[in-house]
Amino acid sequence: MSSQSILSPENWPFSLEWLPQPAYLVGGAVRDAMLKRTSEYLDLDFVLPTNAVNTARVIANHYQAGFVLLDAERQIARVVFPEATADFAQQEGISLETDLRRRDFTVNAIAYNPHTRELIDPLQGCADLQQRLLKMVSPQNLQDDPLRLLRAYRQAAQLDFVIDAATQSAIRQLAPLLSQVAAERVRVELGYLLSNSKGTPWLIAARDANLLATWFKSATPEHFTKLAAVDSAAVTLAKTWSNLGLELAQPVRALKTTRLSIAKLACLVASDPELAEAELIQLTYSRTEIRAVTTTLKLLPQLKLNKLLREMSLAEQYFFFGTAGSVFPSVAVLAVAEGIAVELIAPLINRYLTPEDLVAHPMPLISGKELMQALQLPSSPLVGELLNAIALAKVEGKISTPAEALQLASQLLNPL
Repeated sequence: MSSQSILSPENWPFSLEWLPQPAYLVGGAVRDAMLKRTSEYLDLDFVLPTNAVNTARVIANHYQAGFVLLDAERQIARVVFPEATADFAQQEGISLETDLRRRDFTVNAIAYNPHTRELIDPLQGCADLQQRLLKMVSPQNLQDDPLRLLRAYRQAAQLDFVIDAATQSAIRQLAPLLSQVAAERVRVELGYLLSNSKGTPWLIAARDANLLATWFKSATPEHFTKLAAVDSAAVTLAKTWSNLGLELAQPVRALKTTRLSIAKLACLVASDPELAEAELIQLTYSRTEIRAVTTTLKLLPQLKLNKLLREMSLAEQYFFFGTAGSVFPSVAVLAVAEGIAVELIAPLINRYLTPEDLVAHPMPLISGKELMQALQLPSSPLVGELLNAIALAKVEGKISTPAEALQLASQLLNPL
């Protein structure tokens, strides 16, 4: 795909003939094309003077694509294709220029007419693109949607831009307004800044602008400084264990929050897991994400207290991995960021990265159901205790078959 291809209708998922005249491609799609940024998944935004929703519906019907009415009052609809999303919005104001002047930053206020191949740039966004400068359209526009205050830092990180002085000044003045924004919208912007090392200096800058005090009440400047240590630790660990580096970049289960982001969140929330949970609930993180952060917070002290990690007993390691599960990479990178030597945690990393390792990845000799049936036990915590004892005995090489597992369970129930 060529660098300017997003401006070329032949690369869109629908034919240009379905767009009325005039019609304008706007926002990030135009900006990214001019920056020669490419993506496998196209994200197109169109502004139409009239009939925006109807145009979207007709295109969706013709191409058998998904149709979503996003805002009936403002006439905004989305068409979802397998490899692209196209949003169609009714022009706000009496002209396209009026619409563009309502946008957040000048680099996002450039329009392109695919019929005439004309760029419309009333706010000199192209000049700001060349200078790699993020500049507000107006303070009022930031005030109209305070999420734009945080979005400035996310886009600066994403585009490798700088924020101009007047925009930074306006953000600092308007910073208290971010507390009025829905938490889930704030969380989405934080997501990119946490998942990428390029976001770290901008998170610190956002903190310095007093944007994040509402959301991370426990975080001090030192907590934000620790984010860079986490980035550095991730690079260090990935050099020796590339698979661990890959896992840090992977999301927790099917969510978007990466394991590296979990480690960074653990830096910013309260060190007490219960207080941390309350902060993360406020930011509308899921139960899975919250559990990942609180588990990281609970396990980190174990590693910090036990400097001779090689001397952890097999039982201690077994229970450690049982608690950590798939969050282990987050715990490991945060431990190194906190000053634990890599060579001390190396044995645990090697175990975790070895699927056949029975300490980190135990394979049960017998299931709870089988245990209850064989020994006529009711469902109770005792079953879990017996299963743990069996697993430990297997790890320690004392048993190796289901029959021996049952025999051990029977002995534990009926000691001589």
